[in-house]
Amino acid sequence: QLELVESGGGLVQPGGSLRLSCLVSGFTLKTYAIAWFRQAPGKEREEVVCSSSQGGATNYADSVKGRFTISRDNAKNTVYLQMNNLKAEDTAVYYCAAGGPYYSDYDCNDLDAWGRGTLVTVSS
Repeated sequence: QLELVESGGGLVQPGGSLRLSCLVSGFTLKTYAIAWFRQAPGKEREEVVCSSSQGGATNYADSVKGRFTISRDNAKNTVYLQMNNLKAEDTAVYYCAAGGPYYSDYDCNDLDAWGRGTLVTVSS
């Protein structure tokens, strides 16, 4: 059974940093495409970043490019989202999602497992 559990959210001041974690179980991480999404109150869900399977491409939303970085630790079955220079508009619930398994690189068009989310609040 696929399971994803996010952690690391919290309250941070503008300009600060947070690192979110997504602990996965039930599958081999490198064979899955992994994405981080976010949803702010009253807004539609937005894909923040997609990390393709098997070491394929990584694509960031323009709104976070240069500030957010996704990484994987396959040995720890964990995906991280490092968020720097946070802004008030980054306030949202952040979710990780997975799709696969794929035995070549594949993107995030077919995600079938989701975590429950972790809240990030950027405020002074």
